[in-house]
Amino acid sequence: MIGARLPLLIDIAIKHLAGRKRQSVVAVFGVAVGVGFFLAVSALMVGSQNDFITRLIDAAPHIVVTDEIRSPRPQPGTIAFPRGAVILRHFKTRTEARGIKDWPALVAAADAVPGTIASPSLSGGITLKLGGHEEALGVIGIDPEKETRVSTVESNLRAGHLRDLETTQGGLVVGEELAARLGVGMGDVVAATSASGATRSLRIVGLMKRGQTAIGDTSGYVLLREAQSLLERPFIINRIGIKLRDPYAADPVAKRLEARFGYKAQSWQERSSDILSVLVTRNVIMYTVVSAILLVASFGIYTAVSTSVSDKRRDIAILRSIGFSQGDLQLVFVIEGLIVALIGILLGWMLGFGLMSALGSLRFPIAGETQYLPLDHGARQYLIAATASLLAGIVAAWLPARKAARVDPVDILRGAA
Repeated sequence: MIGARLPLLIDIAIKHLAGRKRQSVVAVFGVAVGVGFFLAVSALMVGSQNDFITRLIDAAPHIVVTDEIRSPRPQPGTIAFPRGAVILRHFKTRTEARGIKDWPALVAAADAVPGTIASPSLSGGITLKLGGHEEALGVIGIDPEKETRVSTVESNLRAGHLRDLETTQGGLVVGEELAARLGVGMGDVVAATSASGATRSLRIVGLMKRGQTAIGDTSGYVLLREAQSLLERPFIINRIGIKLRDPYAADPVAKRLEARFGYKAQSWQERSSDILSVLVTRNVIMYTVVSAILLVASFGIYTAVSTSVSDKRRDIAILRSIGFSQGDLQLVFVIEGLIVALIGILLGWMLGFGLMSALGSLRFPIAGETQYLPLDHGARQYLIAATASLLAGIVAAWLPARKAARVDPVDILRGAA
């Protein structure tokens, strides 16, 4: 029955809105502004968060396995008597050489995961000397071909390439700041001394951009076998970086590797747990604020429909007297709210797109490079804004519509007479 009357009810709702053009325009404008600013704010916040997480994931391998052990190895006494009341005191732990034992097996296990690449490395401390100047350097020995696929080191080079480590005897990549302090540049040679006293010459084949946390101010890269020779640790590595096809699978893969081999395996989620928890709080605050914008915009719909109910009391009584039910009248005013919300959403989408275009055109010089605001242009934000506005519009229109449906036509017509 309602379906047959629906075109008539829609026509009545449109005439009500057309009869109060100023209020209708104000209500539509309120919804449009709310949706537009919702899109602009959420695009900026979500875009910056996605950009931050992307940088966080790509800045380092998704999983880092080191030669550390989370828990001390059990003593032979506790192993021999697992159910006994055994207390061991004043024992001396055996000093073991640092390094990942049987690391090729660990690399093979990581590579067995589809879409995964593992890059072994060896890090240690050396001293660079040039003239009378000395600088401490944390040197990292790598396989350039694998490291390029695992980390963003190659993209952060100001000059040179990681593959130059393979083609240049004693090649070294350092940060621009360290190179400036030593007074060296591309192709210059510096003396390197390890803790054991081994000395050799290294040639600068790459410079890292300033402010890159991937290498730091006091770290540098050499070829893996060069580091093993310089640090006098042949065939030893103490770190394995692993990159996965799906970064969000890093945590379970890290746990499996640690359970199997015993070495500490940290996923990027574990390393950044504090930051990720802050982002959750940030999202709650963001959506609370932008939802408040849409809620305020819905008051315009409530005001417009409520005023329409008050002004159309005589019309409501006539409609009731000729056979329109309470549900019909309630639906009329809900349709008014829906029409206002739909038009406001369409205009709000256009306003939001314009605001995002304006924000996206802003340029900021950072570290000598021009960067733009990271914005999220996905359809998800448009759908959230539309859904929230429609729900708010329906509720805002339904509240005064209930009042219209309860009107007694006899009392109104008798009072008018």
